[in-house]
Amino acid sequence: MEFVILAVVIAVAVIGTIAGLVVSGRRRKELPPKASAPVITAPKAPVEPEPEPQVGDEAAPPVEVPVQTVEEVQLPPAPAVEEAPALEVPEPTAGRLIRLRSRLSRSQNSLGKGLLTLLSRERLDEDTWEEIEETLLVADVGVKPTQELVERLRTRVKVLGTRTPAELRGLLQEELVLLIGADTDRTLHTAKHEDGRPAVVLVVGVNGVGKTTTSGKLGRVLVADGRKVVLGAADTFRAAAADQLQTWGERVGARTVRGPEGGDPASVAFDAVKEGIAEGADTVLVDTAGRLHTKTGLMDELGKVKRVVEKHGPVDEVLLVLDATTGQNGLVQARVFAEVVDITGIVLTKLDGTAKGGIVIAVQRELGVPVKLIGLGEGADDLAPFEPTAFVDALIGD
Repeated sequence: MEFVILAVVIAVAVIGTIAGLVVSGRRRKELPPKASAPVITAPKAPVEPEPEPQVGDEAAPPVEVPVQTVEEVQLPPAPAVEEAPALEVPEPTAGRLIRLRSRLSRSQNSLGKGLLTLLSRERLDEDTWEEIEETLLVADVGVKPTQELVERLRTRVKVLGTRTPAELRGLLQEELVLLIGADTDRTLHTAKHEDGRPAVVLVVGVNGVGKTTTSGKLGRVLVADGRKVVLGAADTFRAAAADQLQTWGERVGARTVRGPEGGDPASVAFDAVKEGIAEGADTVLVDTAGRLHTKTGLMDELGKVKRVVEKHGPVDEVLLVLDATTGQNGLVQARVFAEVVDITGIVLTKLDGTAKGGIVIAVQRELGVPVKLIGLGEGADDLAPFEPTAFVDALIGD
């Protein structure tokens, strides 16, 4: 009996022990592990938590805020300032014709070289002298000047006897310079007056002779000679004429006075001289009309322009522009203009490469007015003061 009770007690104890072990194992699984000994590690940089994505939205990348330095800040651009174009410096007028003598090279074949060839013949009979005379007439020397030149050449060749090329060249040069007039006063009166008034220059001529272009080039000639110039665009019939003259003036720093298209040319000329006086200019250069759209005659209008301008003071120069290639037709124009205004000088344009170099002699004889300027090309500085000796040298050649 005691044995049975002991066995029961032992069995109960075993069962209780097993149950306790089971319960303890379950509790270990449920409870957190015991803290272990601390481990010292290097500190890590803090990591910013990423934002949690919202339901239905795609995960957006983190927004980066750019940080600009002072150098990176873009300031608004400054307003553009237009720089004035650099003014051109015209070539000096002294010796300009000598520099441009090559422009007359093609004229030598007709006049200079043609005469030398004829004079170099072994026998100068009447037929030869007629050929010499014809050569001069074709070159637009004119009838009376041609007769005078041939007569003097015949006399001097007869006296000379022997005729070497050098002697003939010198002889022809002397006679042509004498015929053109080496001692003629060809001064351009463009200096300011003693009382402070500017000199006034009127440029006249028909359209098509290069009058406005010549006026612009003449402005450059005056600037090259140290003059302060005001340009007057009195050719109001052609709007392009005023624009063209203003462009010429802007290139060398000369101001242009202009009026409305179709306006009164005399009024523009008057205002140009008035402005020239106010600005203390040395020269006022007025480009007049070559034709008009009104019923008023061109010559009457030119007379009016001159009278109105003379209210400020006398006109110092009236330059007539002629196209050298028109020959004797240019002389007809010259006569008409000379009847209305007192022409003081001739400007011959388009002399480069032409066989009409003799027009220099003819127009001076016709009007009793000297050629003061000649145009030898299309370049800006191809207008030159006329120098008889340099001109004849260019015609005859070396």
